[in-house]
Amino acid sequence: MDSLFSRRNALILVGLVLLSFNLRPAAVSVGPVLAEVRRGLDMNGATTGLLTSLPVLAFACFGALAPTLAARLGVHRVTLVALLAVVAGLGARAAAPNELMFLVFSMLALAGMAMANVLLPSLVKRHFPDRVGPATAIYTGSLSIGLTAALMATVPLSEAGGSWRWGLGAWSLLALAAAIPWFVLAGHDRALERAPQEVRLADVARTRIGLGMALAFGLQSMQAYIIFGWFAQLWRDAGFSPTQAGLLVGLVAATSIPLSLWLPPLLARSARPGLVLGSVVLCYPVAYLGLAVAPHDLAILWAVITGAATTTFPLVLTLIGLRAHSAGGTAALSGFTQSAGYLMAALGPFTVGLLYDATDGWTVPLVLVTVLSLPLLLICLYVARPAYVEDQLSTVP
Repeated sequence: MDSLFSRRNALILVGLVLLSFNLRPAAVSVGPVLAEVRRGLDMNGATTGLLTSLPVLAFACFGALAPTLAARLGVHRVTLVALLAVVAGLGARAAAPNELMFLVFSMLALAGMAMANVLLPSLVKRHFPDRVGPATAIYTGSLSIGLTAALMATVPLSEAGGSWRWGLGAWSLLALAAAIPWFVLAGHDRALERAPQEVRLADVARTRIGLGMALAFGLQSMQAYIIFGWFAQLWRDAGFSPTQAGLLVGLVAATSIPLSLWLPPLLARSARPGLVLGSVVLCYPVAYLGLAVAPHDLAILWAVITGAATTTFPLVLTLIGLRAHSAGGTAALSGFTQSAGYLMAALGPFTVGLLYDATDGWTVPLVLVTVLSLPLLLICLYVARPAYVEDQLSTVP
């Protein structure tokens, strides 16, 4: 059994870390400079709303294509193409002359992000079938670092370059550097091995574990979209300055980094994975109750607990790798789980926005997200029980 850090595995580990770091800036780097982008491109409210919905559309449309393309062309080649789409999209949108081109190039970057994101669990299953937990921890930790960096560094980069275009365009250079190991890996690619019976997304949708994983991923993504989309406003309404509110959201993201490195291996080797996952999910209602009672005085504590709760994301990704026997099965399960899950997640921030506007406060939105954490807990306890998508396919009529 090869060590996770053996020379043989070094290149793929480097590739996974660099790839993961560069997947979140495509989705979140616009947020910190959204006001400047709107002014610079004369972007209206409808276009802005469409822009914030693009990540969900990208996952639904392009993430679902990734397993099929990987099976036909090779998972490393498709990953390379996806990363190059991120590079091109990030670079081109920074120079976009109008809002239409900004949307088009944003979608290109997000399409690459969506496809690569879906393929990550399959890459782990292929290269580290006996180290799914530790390998998932490494790439989800890198995802968290990339997310935090994009949230906290885009504004300083924009100020240093004198324009929001520099702040957004800088991420394309990092993505280009991340593509280097994938040129090597793509050179000796081969298609995903077939499972005993080929696993398609439509087949996964007919299994209990497939539906359960999609619900778990969708409900946790809904929580994350709400947190990163609205909590800065929550803290501003509680009396913090825009800068302080942004730092609190950054603390939420930063808290998940060490936990993303520790919890996935713990989940993978635990005799009671439901206890691990359930304990993390329960951080959601604790944080929301705290925010309803003392959003200002104990803001740092609630930000840390919220950050711990968002570690549900890498734990669900770990389960994707543990709920299929093969890399092909993992790719199909990942594609269905993330495509269906992100579509579900889109309802979250939209609904919170309606409730916030209707009630002019945070009590009702916080009650909603607390209630939503309860079915998430039940679903997570279900998918934490051992099951495999290929085994359940044999019972599907």
